[in-house]
Amino acid sequence: MTDLLVAFGLVLVIEGLLWALSPELGRHLLATAAATPESTLRKAGWAAVGLGALVVWAIRG
Repeated sequence: MTDLLVAFGLVLVIEGLLWALSPELGRHLLATAAATPESTLRKAGWAAVGLGALVVWAIRG
């Protein structure tokens, strides 16, 4: 559970850096995501979950 909380914290740090260092890029990515079909976003989300789980498993395993 500790690893999950650390990972969540790192996601917030990375997202915060995106908005702090380049707000225009953040707006562009947000607009692109808003125009992307829901099924594509869902597939990308599951792919990110799988990749993240593999990375954690490889590091911690």
